[in-house]
Amino acid sequence: MEPPEMINAGGLVLKRWEPAWAAALVEVVRASLPELNRFMPWAHQGYGVEDADAFLTTSASDWERGTAFNYAVFTAIGELVGAASLMTRMGPGVLEIGYWIHSAHTGQGYATAAARTLASLARSLPGVDRVALRHDAANAGSAAVAGKAGFVEVDRFARSVEAPGESGVAVLREWR
Repeated sequence: MEPPEMINAGGLVLKRWEPAWAAALVEVVRASLPELNRFMPWAHQGYGVEDADAFLTTSASDWERGTAFNYAVFTAIGELVGAASLMTRMGPGVLEIGYWIHSAHTGQGYATAAARTLASLARSLPGVDRVALRHDAANAGSAAVAGKAGFVEVDRFARSVEAPGESGVAVLREWR
């Protein structure tokens, strides 16, 4: 199973991350820290080139191992506006979707389009029976995106709080 390295998603293009985009990644993360660090422990005040390089290196090795497929999300005119992923961490037959969008570009449907596109792609891949995503119950933005993209809540469970905005309750959703 290997998804394509580039996906046209209407007004967006999802591309496999490249090392040359490290500086752009740092810029987008730093501009979005007030929103990102509430729910994503990796998004910290000192996020810099070393963090971006580590993410990009891990992304490349995860892709080669087939454990995660991380994409940069670009507008049709080439502006980096976020990231989206397909991950195997929930076990065989399941692909989990993750996403985040630059704060200046939220509310424009980018996360919904990326999630919907990746969900459709995931279901077309051999051996994939379910497409899921998880978000903290306090993350209203992710909940809204998931619902708009066609994900239905199937479970809630306790989890460790890792970021300041988290409630400690995870919501599991599946694409229908």
